[in-house]
Amino acid sequence: MLLLYRALLKIHTTYQFMIQKIYLKICLSKGLKVGKNVRFVEVPQFGTECFLIEIGDDTTFSNNVRFVNHDGGQNALHFFEEYKDVRTFGRIKIGKQCLIGADTTIMLGVEMGDNCVLGAGSILTSSMPSGTVYAGVPAKYICTIKEYGDKLLANNVMYPRELERDRAKLEAYIKEHLPHTYKPVKK
Repeated sequence: MLLLYRALLKIHTTYQFMIQKIYLKICLSKGLKVGKNVRFVEVPQFGTECFLIEIGDDTTFSNNVRFVNHDGGQNALHFFEEYKDVRTFGRIKIGKQCLIGADTTIMLGVEMGDNCVLGAGSILTSSMPSGTVYAGVPAKYICTIKEYGDKLLANNVMYPRELERDRAKLEAYIKEHLPHTYKPVKK
């Protein structure tokens, strides 16, 4: 049974990967601008106006990222004569060397500067200056990229780098050596 499960999982994963590659090529052909060395854990949902999106070099996207480059709420207004012609679209620009966390939404008209981090689960409704970390719903300023790096360094998990070549050994090492400490309760 486990062998069948693994085979089906491999088929499903391969199918999803192919669909994402095709979708990305379609978006690029429609005018999506993607810089060099952009990494997608999963290809984002670029919306219906992908030609309004620009992504800088060396940016990384986690899974389940969505771009919204128009306001569909206007459809509720078309029943009123004074609003029948309301149309709202906006460009979205992501700078170089950014990280977009899992399960995020990037709204129309925003720009992320270079070297930014957008935290997991966030909805970005305003622009971000370069070198900043934003998170939340709606996303708000958390700290500078340097302050974020210092926080990560203070909680760094050290392990022998040569273990990175063998995932099983790395996982065994981390499992054995990672302390059982947890974040405190916030009041």
